[in-house]
Amino acid sequence: MGVIVDTCIWIDVERGTISPADVARYTKEEPVFISPVSIAELSYGSEIAATEAIRQKRLAALHRMKKKPSLNIDEETGEIFGSLAAHLKKAGRTADYRIQDVWIGSQAIQHGYRLLTRNRGDFQDIPGLDLIIYGEKAAP
Repeated sequence: MGVIVDTCIWIDVERGTISPADVARYTKEEPVFISPVSIAELSYGSEIAATEAIRQKRLAALHRMKKKPSLNIDEETGEIFGSLAAHLKKAGRTADYRIQDVWIGSQAIQHGYRLLTRNRGDFQDIPGLDLIIYGEKAAP
């Protein structure tokens, strides 16, 4: 098994509000993966930074995070995404405002991995997703 770490967790690590050791309490001995969607979100955040100093700090953090294994988005991911987006629309929920979250969730489902996030609301209505909520679940 493995764990995909959501972008919000990577941001908190970059900001120093949580430590890599805090994350490890939740991921335990499981392999940790980063989604290319998170890389895109983090790259975007670097490019729109208010100052050059913040941009450089974010780019350095992104470089460190990219050392984690990344999962590809492929045809199967696309099929899962399409199915999930349709399910959300039929349930009266739109995926438009959180399209990146549905892609990350699709990857977790595709690979049978758990997803570590601190944003339960972004993922709770995605069927078949095994969530780990940072700060809500006690990590032994």
